[in-house]
Amino acid sequence: MFNFSNYSEVVFLLKLNEIWLQYSYFQSASTVQFYLKNCYFHLDISEAERKSYDNCYPFMYYLEQAQIYYKQASSSPFSIKPVLLFYGFVHLIKAGLLTVDPYYPSSTSVLAHGVTTRKRKKRNYQFFNDEVKIQRNGLCTHFAEKIFKIDHLEGEKFKMGDLLALIAELDDLNLFIHHKRNIVLFDKVNSDWYIPPDLAYAYHMNEERLKLFLEEKSGGNIYWKPNELSIDGKRSELNPPFRYHIFKEQYGINTSLEQISCIPDLMIHYLLLYNLSMIARYETEWWFDLIKTAADDTYPFIHTFLEITEIKCPRMIYHFLMKRCTL
Repeated sequence: MFNFSNYSEVVFLLKLNEIWLQYSYFQSASTVQFYLKNCYFHLDISEAERKSYDNCYPFMYYLEQAQIYYKQASSSPFSIKPVLLFYGFVHLIKAGLLTVDPYYPSSTSVLAHGVTTRKRKKRNYQFFNDEVKIQRNGLCTHFAEKIFKIDHLEGEKFKMGDLLALIAELDDLNLFIHHKRNIVLFDKVNSDWYIPPDLAYAYHMNEERLKLFLEEKSGGNIYWKPNELSIDGKRSELNPPFRYHIFKEQYGINTSLEQISCIPDLMIHYLLLYNLSMIARYETEWWFDLIKTAADDTYPFIHTFLEITEIKCPRMIYHFLMKRCTL
């Protein structure tokens, strides 16, 4: 079981408060209206002026409600933390959606969660093997399409263990418990990211083939340094399958081809939080057995994930919102 030291608790709270302090930029209706107008102008929306007025207060209220949920989560018992974090994250996503979809919500079909999970857990239930399934309609598919331009997700299934393996901040825990790494981090020199040559060997590729593979997977936004397996960080935009470790401030990628996935980090956290919130609400016996006994490695992974997502999700949405400013 992993517990924070007093020093780590202070650092954690400082990081959490710093994030929400940055959201104070969006506490003025006139500022938000101008911000949304700029977003809609770049979307070529004919009603940019009117829709920015219509949406400035909903946008602010989504952020305020999200902050309330997150602040409650930080001081609430662990047993209800997943529920509070999930609904806080949902409100952050809705604020983000208003920057790319001025008509959100255009119908009731986008108000559902958009994900399903097993209603009843079997006797030998294991969280790592549990699955969630993407539905045709709902928030999940809507923000995947509007924010990430990802469609055709209906019917896709994701295992909890596979999703956890994509979270860079969990890799030290995985090394401690399972004695292996899921993610290799890149060294940074000045603004360049150096990829370990061993990665090409692990993928059974030469370095040139690895470059082509990563370009294809990430959408081709990579600029390589001449004659090197290193990325020009000033010119490149590293999207999934690259993963960013917010505490170590390093990019990385999964160590095996089987784990490679281009699912965005926001979706990874959404799917995990959705399932954990459902378990906390409807699988009370299993949930409290997990909390009270911590009988296997499931608890430290869930506990650490919840600590990570409490900081990382608000930060990811904040960076998305600020990126919309620079369009």
